[in-house]
Amino acid sequence: MKITMIGTGYVGLVTGTCFAEVGNDVLCLDVDARKIAILAEGGVPIHEPGLEPMIRRNVAAGRLRFTTDVDASVAHGALQFIAVGTPPDEDGSADMKYVIEAARNIGRRMQAAKIVVDKSTVPVGTADRVRDAIAAELAARGARIAFAVASNPEFLKEGAAVEDFMRPDRVVVGADDEHAIATLRHLYQPFMRNHERFLVMDVRSAELTKYAANAMLATRISFMNELANLADGLGADIEMVRQGIGSDPRIGYHFLYPGAGYGGSCFPKDVKALQHTARTQGRPLALLAAVERVNDAQKRVLVDKIVTRLGNDLSGRTIALWGLAFKPNTDDMREAPSRVIVDELGQRGARIVAYDPVAMGEARRIFAQAPQVAFAGSPLAACEGADALVVITEWQEFRSPDFEEIKRRLATPLVFDGRNLYPPAGVRAAGLEYFGIGRP
Repeated sequence: MKITMIGTGYVGLVTGTCFAEVGNDVLCLDVDARKIAILAEGGVPIHEPGLEPMIRRNVAAGRLRFTTDVDASVAHGALQFIAVGTPPDEDGSADMKYVIEAARNIGRRMQAAKIVVDKSTVPVGTADRVRDAIAAELAARGARIAFAVASNPEFLKEGAAVEDFMRPDRVVVGADDEHAIATLRHLYQPFMRNHERFLVMDVRSAELTKYAANAMLATRISFMNELANLADGLGADIEMVRQGIGSDPRIGYHFLYPGAGYGGSCFPKDVKALQHTARTQGRPLALLAAVERVNDAQKRVLVDKIVTRLGNDLSGRTIALWGLAFKPNTDDMREAPSRVIVDELGQRGARIVAYDPVAMGEARRIFAQAPQVAFAGSPLAACEGADALVVITEWQEFRSPDFEEIKRRLATPLVFDGRNLYPPAGVRAAGLEYFGIGRP
């Protein structure tokens, strides 16, 4: 199939590349000429395991191309995927201007029938707005050209997006046009060779499904963080509790890990957007408001532990930080707990020496005006002379460190484990004080 992918951000780039991988002819459009230039030269503007070699392979095969030419992009694909950003407005709603402008561009230029697919995470009712925008542009031209609009939300995890797309646990399609449904079913057939995972529903249900999924996952995280903080006060071990409730098949183990709070481009934005939608319907979601409050507070829990141990005035103290990205296997620092922690420690006079396997470039950009932040070339180098080690992101290379070497390098033998990576007894056996999240 000939496919146009409008937007080469995280979702658009992964989706377009994976479609090309199974033989489709994909043209990716972006108005950011710098980004297109990077992609055209073989670079990748985001970090996602497995994505770069897949892009190179499909570019070389001629199945994947990149352009800033809107005319060419509309002419190319019978399927037009809209995968542009929907950043939050001040009131928490999703800013739809890029989605609607993409729809208008299609309506202004289309010369043949199109299936327009909303891939961006969008509020319920967006498909109607996209349909109206295209219809208005066609009417202004006096053109009568058939088109259909469908919703096809993405469920990709950063750090595992390529694997998620190539082996999806479900593909959700919201549409009322039988031809659009059949076309999308055919498009996704190569990804479902083992068993059928293609779920067809009405458009509004598909749009709500994406928000509901992320809201549920965010709720589980905040729930476990609340329990972990209670465990701190009770002297219980949240890891034992996690195993005890996770073994119940009705609950399961996924997203039951307490920590320093959730971040990234999806959960914070989508929780806010769903709350905004609910308020416009006169049905405020009290549970999600609590989820958001808990998460905001959780990003400061490690700072509170540090202050309790070292005092509120951290002038002259150096804190080693392991992990800056909001999760492993990505360089994404949007809404990352590390940003709050660095800011809170810096306000108290601390000097921060940070290390992250992937996100150092992004961190240098974010903290360019923060003289209290320095960067180390390795995890152990960050510990040299520091008064505490704070672990924020659960990268694989942090999971089995040499605790005796860490103790030798630290000026004060303190470890604050924001992801409960380490057994407290093992850390303490090496002569280090250990502070976890909900660990006794």
